[in-house]
Amino acid sequence: MPMDASEIETLIKTALPDAKVVIRDLAGDGDHFAAEVVSESFRDKSRVQQHQMVYEALQGNMGGELHALALQTSIPD
Repeated sequence: MPMDASEIETLIKTALPDAKVVIRDLAGDGDHFAAEVVSESFRDKSRVQQHQMVYEALQGNMGGELHALALQTSIPD
């Protein structure tokens, strides 16, 4: 069963409580999403480390319930 956008957002915000998260369903099929995640937790982390933090927050759902996630991460301005 595919994940919905609110479930993805909840998982990310649980792991990164300060995060501002915007989730978009790219194909309307519940399998292909884009996520923009802004968090102070990303400061001094490489882009790869930032993405790893988000993937870890998804608790192993990537590649299973969540087929594809285009991810954009940044720190607050």
